[in-house]
Amino acid sequence: MSKISAKSLDVSNLRLAAFAFADVEGYTRHMEADSIKAAQDWGRLREDVLLDRISDYGGRLVSHSGDAILVEFNSATNAVRWALDKQHEVRNRPVDETPMHVRIGINLDEVVDDGRSLQSDGVVIASRIQDLATGGDVVLTQQVRDIVRNRISVRFHEIGAPILKNIERPVRVFIAQRSSEARAILRPHAQWEARPSLAVLPFRDLQGRDEDRYFGEGMTEDIITGVSRSRAIFVVARTSTLQMSKESVPSREVAAALGVKYLLTGSIRRSGNLLRIHTELVDVVRNRAVWADNFDGDASDIFTFQDRIVSSIVATVEPSVQRAEAANLVTRPTESLDAYDCVLRGLPELYRFQGRSNETAMSLFRRAVELDPGYAQAHSYLAWCLNFLIAEGKSQNVERDSAAAVFHARKGVELDPEDALNLSIRGHILSLLERRPHEAIDIMDQALSLNPNLPLAWGIGATAHAYLGNGAIAREHMLNVWRLTPFGPLNFFFWTAAGLAEFVDGNYPEAIRALQRARRTRPRFMAALRILAASYALDGQIEQARVTAEKLLEKDPGFSISRFMAWYPLKTPDTRERLVLGLSTAGLPN
Repeated sequence: MSKISAKSLDVSNLRLAAFAFADVEGYTRHMEADSIKAAQDWGRLREDVLLDRISDYGGRLVSHSGDAILVEFNSATNAVRWALDKQHEVRNRPVDETPMHVRIGINLDEVVDDGRSLQSDGVVIASRIQDLATGGDVVLTQQVRDIVRNRISVRFHEIGAPILKNIERPVRVFIAQRSSEARAILRPHAQWEARPSLAVLPFRDLQGRDEDRYFGEGMTEDIITGVSRSRAIFVVARTSTLQMSKESVPSREVAAALGVKYLLTGSIRRSGNLLRIHTELVDVVRNRAVWADNFDGDASDIFTFQDRIVSSIVATVEPSVQRAEAANLVTRPTESLDAYDCVLRGLPELYRFQGRSNETAMSLFRRAVELDPGYAQAHSYLAWCLNFLIAEGKSQNVERDSAAAVFHARKGVELDPEDALNLSIRGHILSLLERRPHEAIDIMDQALSLNPNLPLAWGIGATAHAYLGNGAIAREHMLNVWRLTPFGPLNFFFWTAAGLAEFVDGNYPEAIRALQRARRTRPRFMAALRILAASYALDGQIEQARVTAEKLLEKDPGFSISRFMAWYPLKTPDTRERLVLGLSTAGLPN
């Protein structure tokens, strides 16, 4: 299934063919559990299901190796019929059989048939797109979709044009399902080519030391692993970027070869036991640096140094890319938005807390959900927006908006349960609006296990612990936030969480310092104003408490302590009593 050059092509052997590439999802796991049984199960599945009556579909087995088979068909329509029928049979096997799940990729192309194998780029593409499938999926190229769409009753879900190894042209990929068997497609993005793409190049050692080269390669691999946990960025695998470390190639050529918009590069310089790492994130399309930083550390504790650098870079890359992408949207016409563009436009509005910014953000997130109902993060950001609407006292119908926030937060996790951002927002909605911080802690722990470099997960976890009266644990969480993102668009939220943690433990001067920082960033953020007013009052700064209370009432004239405490999820009686006392002393109405 290798690529055929024009010089070696024998046109007399050329013909058009439809072919399917199929294998077992997680076959290695089955082999590790019981290799003999796995081989027997796969043999029965291959012969009794996949290849059974294959001639009825105009098909023939071309080759099989391990858990993979390549099958040729006389038409694209028959190939899709076969794939859908066989997936149905696999799903409906007796329950006592080993649950092996099959992935199938289908393409159509001219092939060279030498009597032993089919050779063409098209066969390679079938195997590449099959790797994108999960168990039970039938994935196919746009060419196949266009042929069969009006011939059989099938629903198609586009999953974009991902980068395929050694395939230079873009290939649009679809999932095919019978209408009667249609199910939710768990894809974080509807159009992958619309998402920012990143390649992390091996960090270069400027002095040619082998130990530093290995250190750089290990750090590169860890960064790729960390960034790949993000659902907002498509990151190229290390195997594709490693070859770029041995030659000096202009950035544009590297980006073009890898099919990416952004490059993260780095260099290593040593002076005795001191190491300096310089890293830079470049927007190749616009030929400008998006972010750059230096990291200094001691080579005697190289693994701790490496962990610190990797965590900081991973936490910084996604928001830096998102800011660059949002800035680039200025040049695009608004009528050409896709769901991802809507999310990018909505995020800055979400955190402004001025005028109609929240309404603007909400309309953009709702539009994103309409454009792509399967876009998990769009649902989560809509829930996050509704959360701020309610907590800031702007909701005209708290019961309705709370129900909507809960629905979209749950939907985000349902669509993509492996995304730490979705879990974090679900945790906050569960903690604040559903007043169940005990349960939220478990969700936050799950989010952090998936992505320990996500500041939002640490910050929301700190808030949940503070609601439960665990100020010390909340402070520990906040230390991780500051390590990952000392500066960022959400720091007003993080400083508020830090202030709440100090308030819970009765450290009013420290609470005031943190909440003042939140106010300097977002002067009209209600969550900070409320706790700040109470902290001033309990610290004996009555005049400052009253001034802060007046600011709060300017923003929310209908505020009352009783209504606020009815939904605010502080769980320890002592903390609740102190908060009520502080707000009352500040002059806020009961």
